[in-house]
Amino acid sequence: MAFLTFRGGVHPYDGKELSKEKPVREFLPGKELVYPLSQHIGAPAQPVVKKGDYVLAGQKIAEMGGFVSAPVHASVSGTVKEIKKVRNNAGAMVDAIVIENDEKYETAEFQPAQSLESLTKEEIIARIKEGGVVGMGGAGFPTHVKLSPKEPDKIEYVLVNGAECEPYLTSDYRRMLEQPEWIINGLKCILKLFDNAKGYICIEDNKPDCIAKISELVKDEPRIEVSTLKTKYPQGAERCLIAAVSGREINSSMLPADAGCVVDNVDTVCAVYRAVMKGEPVMDRIVTITGDAVAEPCNLKARTGTSFAELLEAAGGLKQPAEKMISGGPMMGFAMFDYHVPVVKTSSALLCMTKDEVSAQEPAACINCGRCVTACPARLVPSRLATYSENGREEMFVKYHGMECVECGCCSFVCPAKAPADPVYAFYEKKWFWLTAENRNRGENHE
Repeated sequence: MAFLTFRGGVHPYDGKELSKEKPVREFLPGKELVYPLSQHIGAPAQPVVKKGDYVLAGQKIAEMGGFVSAPVHASVSGTVKEIKKVRNNAGAMVDAIVIENDEKYETAEFQPAQSLESLTKEEIIARIKEGGVVGMGGAGFPTHVKLSPKEPDKIEYVLVNGAECEPYLTSDYRRMLEQPEWIINGLKCILKLFDNAKGYICIEDNKPDCIAKISELVKDEPRIEVSTLKTKYPQGAERCLIAAVSGREINSSMLPADAGCVVDNVDTVCAVYRAVMKGEPVMDRIVTITGDAVAEPCNLKARTGTSFAELLEAAGGLKQPAEKMISGGPMMGFAMFDYHVPVVKTSSALLCMTKDEVSAQEPAACINCGRCVTACPARLVPSRLATYSENGREEMFVKYHGMECVECGCCSFVCPAKAPADPVYAFYEKKWFWLTAENRNRGENHE
């Protein structure tokens, strides 16, 4: 049987056996929770509470800061302790609201829908917007904006991304296995927005139990089917998924809607269901705590604002020192130097590795083997682009389509010379260095 796929890609060790058989268990946080106001792409949310205010779980504590933005909600009841700068999981300093948990978990009153049929399209979008739903696969794009294309009648494909191609992550796998009804019902909410669309729940073939379970549940749904994907990284990347399922292609100047597609992650679709049908905002998500340094790898239902340090402790802590800590997966996650950062809407995993494989490898000169060209899903020539990047040749970098790089890391993964970064990342890193060096030479302060 031929499975849907794309050109290029790699097959890294997936490490999923560490946590895939661990059912999700709920974790109750400690006394202090931290809510960054930037948990999404776009303008940061703006606080609507102040120090000393008492809040309920599910209460809005920050409203949208612009058109592309999303509100933030408390995940516990308690008192606003302060609003201050904190470091997020990507290492940036951002504004955040700190709430002292009273451990009563008193919840705000939600307004569930009577039925999906009773809701208009505008009401569905409004509920998603009010619920603070964003892309929970890692991108964090506000979902109400994504589901409001200029020409909704031209949307033909609604793709639910259940590939989970990133190594070690099993949060989506557990969601598909334990709560497939939420995924299906969330997809129905989205399909109501697009009259000419069909829904495809896209799952890699290394998850046969999920494929079988969801296929059985949708067998009588004329507008929904399961698409089986070949297991390969980065199968879950938006462009790769669209190419595999629809046969259509997009580039950096296009949106998925330009190809008649909408793509949402499994957890995002579940959040849509909860926001539309139950009236619940985003207050929690499944986080995988894993890696060979973790004593008891697991999947935890964590409330937003919870410290990663607490989740690690719930996983038995470290059985041996971790040389590398990553928020997310090893291919596209963010390296961390501190566990004491909060879980946000886009947090999928905490990965703790006993050895940093990347830093242990000394980069060498390119040997022109072409492996990066074969692996690149964007059909670029990463070795050539890396040369332009290293030498500051911005015009040539752009001419040879360097901006089409999706930063998947496939080229670095297969490179026998151990190139340290993908071309577009290296390009911007080098350009930043040139700018700061030039400013320093002029005596300007660049921070």
